[in-house]
Amino acid sequence: FFSFICSVTNKKPAQASITKVKQFEGSTSFVRRTQWMLEQLRQVNGIDPNRDSPEFDLLFENAFDQWVASTASEKCTFFQVLHHTCQRYLTDKKPEFINCQSKIMGGNSILHSAADSVTSAVQKASQALNERGERLGRAEEKSEELKNSAQQFAETAHKVRFWWSL
Repeated sequence: FFSFICSVTNKKPAQASITKVKQFEGSTSFVRRTQWMLEQLRQVNGIDPNRDSPEFDLLFENAFDQWVASTASEKCTFFQVLHHTCQRYLTDKKPEFINCQSKIMGGNSILHSAADSVTSAVQKASQALNERGERLGRAEEKSEELKNSAQQFAETAHKVRFWWSL
């Protein structure tokens, strides 16, 4: 069973790579078979954009490799991650994506959906923080009013007590 990994180092500048790994039957570990730097990727071929199939080809600078994902959905997810990674980390010579379903590069991608969800969550959290800040501000104002009122009461009580003791 072969699988693939798209990874990015935390070094500066970041280095992205594509690794093909194999998992042997009955094992939970993976063995690295081949690895290419993202800069070496020239073409991603989805083979047939009109049907969901797990097969695809990757053309590198000095190599051609045929791949089969576990499912068509896994292939789609890999393409979306790969496309996003290329857009983010490759400044020039981005690979060509051919024979890929439009949803892979379009607005319906998992990454866009995730980004939209995160943006929505951040907006909701920001709104909640603003509302809480307003409530805290009002509570602080009310506390200040109560403090002033208590001080006035204490002063008045002290004066009344003074007059009663005479």
